[in-house]
Amino acid sequence: MKCPFCDNIEDRVMDSREVGESAIIRRRRECLKCGKRFTTYERIEKIPYVVVKKDGRREPFDRNKMVGGLLKACAKRPIEIAIIERIVDDVESDLHNNLSKEISASMLGEIVMKNLWQLDKVAYLRFTSVHRHYENIDDFIKEAGQIKARGTENTLG
Repeated sequence: MKCPFCDNIEDRVMDSREVGESAIIRRRRECLKCGKRFTTYERIEKIPYVVVKKDGRREPFDRNKMVGGLLKACAKRPIEIAIIERIVDDVESDLHNNLSKEISASMLGEIVMKNLWQLDKVAYLRFTSVHRHYENIDDFIKEAGQIKARGTENTLG
């Protein structure tokens, strides 16, 4: 930080506090040259992730949109909202670990489907039918048959 009084770049932090519940940190600093104190505010920079759609359009990743899709897939299933939030947290974690700031919608869908497969086969089938754009009942029946062939054990019981 540059001292606003003497332009010296050496200082020491006297106190650090979070501002409310936001991602802002207030720091009280003292210039090592002139001894004057000043306050700085630091904001944690969020990396915007971009989802590349099948038609090539790009749109910002929207956590709420993903939660909404999962809520629809899990409707009337014994799945707590905390579990849905955890799935979205896992997706966001995968995004943070990915070096690219862009991810394809199909890759996001695959990550979600992997989580749903382990969680609940009915929710998996619902999500998959939307994600893979089933156009007729035969596609739906084929996917259900594959689920049955791989085993219908369910972590929910």
